[in-house]
Amino acid sequence: MPDSSIPVTVLSGTLGAGKTTVLNHVLHESDDRLAVLVNDMGEVNVDAEHVAESSDIADEDEELIELSNGCICCELRGDLLEAIDGLAREREFDGIVVESTGVAEPLPVAQTLTLGFDQGDLEPTEFYEETGIEPLEDCHLDTTVTVVDAHQFREAMRSDEILDDDGTEKHLGDLLVEQVEFCDVLLLNKCDLVDEATLDQVESTLEVLQPRAEILRTEHGRVDPDLIVSADRFDFEEARRSAGWIRELQEPHESAEEEHGVTSFVFESRRPLHPERFAELLDEFPDAVVRAKGHFWLAGRGEEAITLNVAGQSTRVGPGGPWTDALPEPERSERLEANPELEEYWHDRWGDRSVQFVLIGTEMDHESLRADLADCVLSDEELEADWSAYEDRFPTFELPDEDEEDEGSTPDADESRSGQEEIGIAD
Repeated sequence: MPDSSIPVTVLSGTLGAGKTTVLNHVLHESDDRLAVLVNDMGEVNVDAEHVAESSDIADEDEELIELSNGCICCELRGDLLEAIDGLAREREFDGIVVESTGVAEPLPVAQTLTLGFDQGDLEPTEFYEETGIEPLEDCHLDTTVTVVDAHQFREAMRSDEILDDDGTEKHLGDLLVEQVEFCDVLLLNKCDLVDEATLDQVESTLEVLQPRAEILRTEHGRVDPDLIVSADRFDFEEARRSAGWIRELQEPHESAEEEHGVTSFVFESRRPLHPERFAELLDEFPDAVVRAKGHFWLAGRGEEAITLNVAGQSTRVGPGGPWTDALPEPERSERLEANPELEEYWHDRWGDRSVQFVLIGTEMDHESLRADLADCVLSDEELEADWSAYEDRFPTFELPDEDEEDEGSTPDADESRSGQEEIGIAD
């Protein structure tokens, strides 16, 4: 980055984690002159008022910008670009800190601050249409930070609470995992409220969910500003592909004796899952599983893969795209040529159809859970039966156009929520 480019830090975290406390501490302790952008879902930006009251920063000096009545990970992304661009063009600041709302997912925010209006789903604002000026020419995303409440972490992961993001429902545990899995720094806050054993287990869980991030234990939001402002930590591709479940898929291993009881394993099968038995298992999925992600082949659905996304008490399934073996020629040959590793993976009868899950949890009974998953796989007799006779309670999805698909050897769990549905199969 050129020396003149202003670094931007994005501060994420669920409601009550301590983002505003961290921000105020940074403003007090940093030697740099910082501008602040605060996002709040309500008409009155309470966090912005708190920042102004608790620090020397003032909105009348254009050091503090409020973005209210929306979330910067969705409907206010264009406003976010314009606001940051305006601050950067003043060139009076050493850095910019963005405090996102408690329901914001950091990945789309990072995409906005990296790609600007180049994103296909982001409509240009009047400013961009009138001036032709591309935002972010004078600044860059420097560090993404997620603040986690050590005291409430385990309760949040077990919670059934649904958050409302301007009409879009988000599950608390799911949102928390999304924020943890995409960040450069994890601030484990409120450590003074947790005993050492619990703190160690929470930290171990965070390390497995996001092995790339530096974890800093904090009390009352006190952190060295240099560790999160102008820290030069962000790399989009590395951040996007660094979640623990992705690492486990790339380098699968199993250990039932990890420190503090946090373990993971990969389940794979080249046979389809029985839709009735798998639905019953998801109805009673053990609470010990903090995270599960992957794709599966469902008996009776030989054309498309389905993705599974479990985070705490949230279970979502979504479209995974067509199996390579189900593609017409010449699409199949083109994909096989682009992904030569499929030749080794290819099954004479099933092609690339498969089941592959990563499971991460605390005190998981690997043997029992693996046996439960294996029981969902079709038996020899069932393989030769009429699969259409099985009751299928899973939602159906429209296959994406071929030119919209991500080129990959095997459909996997996409990081986005596009097309995914929250399921309560028992209902």
